[in-house]
Amino acid sequence: MIRTSCAIAALMLTAACGGAETTNTAMPANDAMMMGNDAMMGNDAMPMDNGSVAAESATATLAKADGSAAGSAVATTTAEGLAVTVSVTGITPGEHGVHVHMTGKCDAPAFTTAGGHWNPASTQHGLDNPQGAHAGDMPNLNVADDGTGTLTFTLRSGTMAQLLDADGSAFVVHAGKDDQKTDPSGDSGDRVACGVFAAG
Repeated sequence: MIRTSCAIAALMLTAACGGAETTNTAMPANDAMMMGNDAMMGNDAMPMDNGSVAAESATATLAKADGSAAGSAVATTTAEGLAVTVSVTGITPGEHGVHVHMTGKCDAPAFTTAGGHWNPASTQHGLDNPQGAHAGDMPNLNVADDGTGTLTFTLRSGTMAQLLDADGSAFVVHAGKDDQKTDPSGDSGDRVACGVFAAG
């Protein structure tokens, strides 16, 4: 009996030692593999995340009532909001009201299908209006004598998801100057160019 107990104890000790040795050998290898996989996944994920943030943009190709090209408006997600860069061509020289409009539809000649200004927060119009501004309100665009003009402005109260919602949104260039205070459109006149925002 004593011999049997010793034999059993010896076997258990050997198994325990063997088990511990196997565990100690296997765990670092597994940990290293898991850490390596995590690191690789992390390295792969970061560019994808960075890529998706950098690629989170939408472009509206602008056209006039006669269908001729009038430039573009590009909205890009930034830490401060949506940076919109407008570049126009073939537009009458002078100051023009420009805005993001609430519906992604640009039926010529009047472009009224684009609806009112993009205004998810239900505020009033104008950068100088104490009860404004709309999410889509921007400063006036200055167009040179050659019919070209550029403007970059950051919209701080709207998101890309809202810009590209179910009914979309559009970018509109108006015939006249926006007074930045008269609700709902700043008395900026007719719509002379329009483009629907599309992702990418």
